[in-house]
Amino acid sequence: QVQLVESGGGLVQSGGSLRLSCASSGRTFSVDGMGWFRQAPGKERDFVASINWAGTTTEYADSVKGRFTISRDNAKKTVYLQMNSLKPEDAAVYFCASNRRASASRWSGDYEYWGQGTQVTVSS
Repeated sequence: QVQLVESGGGLVQSGGSLRLSCASSGRTFSVDGMGWFRQAPGKERDFVASINWAGTTTEYADSVKGRFTISRDNAKKTVYLQMNSLKPEDAAVYFCASNRRASASRWSGDYEYWGQGTQVTVSS
């Protein structure tokens, strides 16, 4: 069983920045692909960003490309999401997830484990 714990969410003004962290308890973290997804009230959970096991491949949703950066530290078993130039439409609960395919998948169905989420609120 893998536990993922997100942190770093909060309230920020439009144009501001936040860095989310996701700490994993998994023994296979260094070979797991990791992803960030988000869900706004009344909406489906959407892909945000993903990274493969080595950190050499990343994927981003078009809506965040150029503003968000995903990275990972395998020694700390942690994945990060640096979010810059935040917009009100970025407000959501952000979830991290891990997949044993080791890939930077965009598809939520590829991910076996999910965190509980961290709230990001962006004021205009």
